[in-house]
Amino acid sequence: MYTTERRPSMAERRPAVVSMSAQNVVPHLAGIEDPLPDTTPEKVDVLIVGTGMVESVLAAALSWQGSNVLHIDRNDHYGDSSATLTVDQIKKWVNSVNQDLFSGCYNNAKLYVSTSVENHNGKYASRDFGIDLAPKILFAKSDLLSILVRSRVHQYLEFQSLSNFHTFENDNFEKLTNTKQEIFTDQKLPLMTKRNLMKFIKFVLNWEEQLQVWKPYANRPLCDLLVEKFHLEKAQVFELLFSIGLCYNMQTGTPEALQRIRRYLSSFDVYGPFSVLYSKYGGPGELSQGFCRSAAVGGATYKLNETLTSYDPNTKMALFGDGSQVYVTEKVVTSPSQAPRDSKNMPPQKYEVHRLTCVVEKSCEQWFSEGESAAVVVFPPGSLKTNNNEVVQAFILGSGSEICPRGTSVWYLSTVQQGSRAEMDLDAALEAMEASLIRESSTDLERDDSLVQFGPNGETLINSVRLGQSFKQYVPREKIQFLLKLYYTQYTSTPAFNVVDPSFFDINKTDSDDRLVPGASDNGVLYTAMPSGEISYDEVVTAVKVLYEKIVGSDDDFFDLDFEDEDDTPMNKADYENAIEDDEDVDMNVGRHESAEFVGEMEI
Repeated sequence: MYTTERRPSMAERRPAVVSMSAQNVVPHLAGIEDPLPDTTPEKVDVLIVGTGMVESVLAAALSWQGSNVLHIDRNDHYGDSSATLTVDQIKKWVNSVNQDLFSGCYNNAKLYVSTSVENHNGKYASRDFGIDLAPKILFAKSDLLSILVRSRVHQYLEFQSLSNFHTFENDNFEKLTNTKQEIFTDQKLPLMTKRNLMKFIKFVLNWEEQLQVWKPYANRPLCDLLVEKFHLEKAQVFELLFSIGLCYNMQTGTPEALQRIRRYLSSFDVYGPFSVLYSKYGGPGELSQGFCRSAAVGGATYKLNETLTSYDPNTKMALFGDGSQVYVTEKVVTSPSQAPRDSKNMPPQKYEVHRLTCVVEKSCEQWFSEGESAAVVVFPPGSLKTNNNEVVQAFILGSGSEICPRGTSVWYLSTVQQGSRAEMDLDAALEAMEASLIRESSTDLERDDSLVQFGPNGETLINSVRLGQSFKQYVPREKIQFLLKLYYTQYTSTPAFNVVDPSFFDINKTDSDDRLVPGASDNGVLYTAMPSGEISYDEVVTAVKVLYEKIVGSDDDFFDLDFEDEDDTPMNKADYENAIEDDEDVDMNVGRHESAEFVGEMEI
């Protein structure tokens, strides 16, 4: 029997006071900060089941549009399939997965927890850690960040920058070379490679307008274009495809890959010398709670620990686990993980995302840029001892992210490889990360003269191991201490590379055999999609806008908000940098890396 626990909520962590047209003080959310409502509303426009990212953004959009929304979740916490959980909550979640309580959305959950966390008198407390079920990163120039600013949800959140991307190849972790200055000063790059790389970067920023360059490769993998047209070497091809583009395999099509590479490059230097942000205290779980708070301000009603047991499309009555019911005038929207057992026409969750999450008793500062607390490591196809066909992506967060104590870090590994090979690929990637970290941080190096190399005049050439250097002959005498290991398979109806296709939600749409297509509904219920393997939030806004249009009829007024306090004009980048320079009490690292309140204030 596990006791109910949670990490401090937003309101407890940093009370949010904003000036919105509805009211000035953001109210507490029912279920965690306040008791549950005494009664369920008799009638609502829209019932939303599950508080994941898509459902929470949709709830906020509908509430501000004027719809009467009832938003429920059967859990005692927000986030659903996007939640940020404590260790004890993870234990309960694993048990639920293995009892198949999530309607086939998860499988094969395995958990190891060290006694340092397992025991109540251990070194760490369960709530010291916040583990994301579907970790994500946020590009600085993206639709979701624009909505965060427009809706003022950013005021509930804190963001940090992420500038270190590493590519694993030949037993090395190479840091990404992605700026003009880095390209020109990189001594390892031949002059011709530098010119070709710069030529491609210039091309990709407006690639759609240069049909003569990419059109012959429209139905071919991007790697063909990079090699044949731009004469780039394998190392640069892998960086562009897998570190910058965050693609999954060598067969990624040219238009799709070009779009993803431009996503990274166009986000660079929007707020500083980085392209990616992540939220402190948790990823999608934190953002979900932010949008739920916004929806509450807009008038939505929230009930946790509440289950939808059935919905009758004829009477439009929804029945809940506590015996209450509500009349739904428009639509019911439900997450697949919380749909009633007898749901009809729920989309099949046929795509696999395999995840391995580890909590490590190492700070991993070697992998972070100065002042940052996060990094991304990608393992391209063929880079692991398993000869992997698909990329393994690793998202690493240190204690500065506020999801783990000082001296620890959280590693999120994932792959869209299908079948039994996926777990072997994840294990191989973890082994490579573990070996690299030990080499880079081992105290044995200080006592091992065999690893010190000297020049012709006796000067020391190498006296430590840095990222990107390999010492295969070095056998360390220490091991990484794992505080937690969690492996599970998550299913989704979204293909590995794509965002949600609008046709996914077409009601009554049938295929050639007159069968209802996945995602369609003939019973007044719209099903959202489980998180895909995509590490960015790009799929969220696409899915929400499609659902919003299905309910409202148009997306013209999607987050079309009008706040009363329009006097505070948003900062642009120059204003922000000047403000930081003028404030002698502000550390420049805070301006660049720990911009909590400022990031959302800047103009997108």
